[in-house]
Amino acid sequence: MRVPFNRPFMTGRELTYISQAHANSHLSGDGPFTMRCHQWLERNTGASKALLTQSCTAALEIAALLLDLQPGDEVIMPSFTFVSTANAFVLRGAVPVFVDIRQDTLNIDEAVIEAAITSRTKAICVVHYAGVSCEMDAILDIANRHGLDVIEDAAQGLMSRYKGRPLGSMGLLGALSFHETKNVISGEGGALLVNDAALSERAEIIREKGTNRSRFFRGQVDKYTWVDVGSSYLPGEIVSAFLAAQLEEAESITRRRLALWDRYHAWAKPLEQDGRLRRPIVPATCEHNAHMYYLLLPSIEVRTRFIERLKQHEVGAVFHYIPLHSSPAGRKYGRAAGTLPVTCDLSDRLVRLPMWLGMEEHMDFIQDMATAALD
Repeated sequence: MRVPFNRPFMTGRELTYISQAHANSHLSGDGPFTMRCHQWLERNTGASKALLTQSCTAALEIAALLLDLQPGDEVIMPSFTFVSTANAFVLRGAVPVFVDIRQDTLNIDEAVIEAAITSRTKAICVVHYAGVSCEMDAILDIANRHGLDVIEDAAQGLMSRYKGRPLGSMGLLGALSFHETKNVISGEGGALLVNDAALSERAEIIREKGTNRSRFFRGQVDKYTWVDVGSSYLPGEIVSAFLAAQLEEAESITRRRLALWDRYHAWAKPLEQDGRLRRPIVPATCEHNAHMYYLLLPSIEVRTRFIERLKQHEVGAVFHYIPLHSSPAGRKYGRAAGTLPVTCDLSDRLVRLPMWLGMEEHMDFIQDMATAALD
């Protein structure tokens, strides 16, 4: 395809760092490059502890373990999200309670959260869609009044902020993704952000197979042993070396992506004024990272035709999530709080356009083909 939907970006230092990791004779988890990534994340998010994981899914699973959820406990979350958001809690026997999203940002609608709270509710898991923050002040206020924990699924949110605060840093715990479709990548990979220092040591233990191995390497114990539940959530050092090169360029990557996003936004403005689509909305309180550019088209039929016409011209465009509350597993393991009309409507009409560094030379072509595909 002339313009694929995604093409992974390399900064130029990834292979050098991987070679250095091999030369260090340390390819398993928690080597020098992993520590470098931890330090970068803690410095740039303000987290008490940042821990690399094999994926954002793994980070969410650790978060669920840290909450000590019991079978039947409930976690409120949007239905318009990836399956990992729900799976992490279902694995603990908890019940995802799916609520609707906002018309403007497609984030969880804070106005419907309280109505979904029951005596079994233990947490709210927010998802910052497209790197645009949820309305965190209102959500944290609800959580505080009801004694609930807040988990931030910030898979798409690295380098984004809400009222100056990095995404993933405001809840009890945050989860990041470095999947190849994200802005900063390592192929697969993620990170857990621990924002309550009291949870840092247990997070390390869960991540390291339930052992106190991290304390052993810091010289705090003379041997390590099995002390808690856990699993092997560490990425290998090759993955961390790749990621270290990416994190070093996170600011320049974000600037370049924002320039692409702005070009899309300017192109789509007259089409929006003509009533042919709706552009993304970014509230004034949010600084986004240009993770994606999407359009909301008039109907699912228009979207299907649009995607097919772009494909004919070798431009990759895709729809996004199937709402979890309507999926087989969502109906089996969770429940919906209401009919979720906004989720059902917008998920049928959303289409994502290509967004990757290096496609600058193709932007005029993409926009011409997209305009023609709307006719």
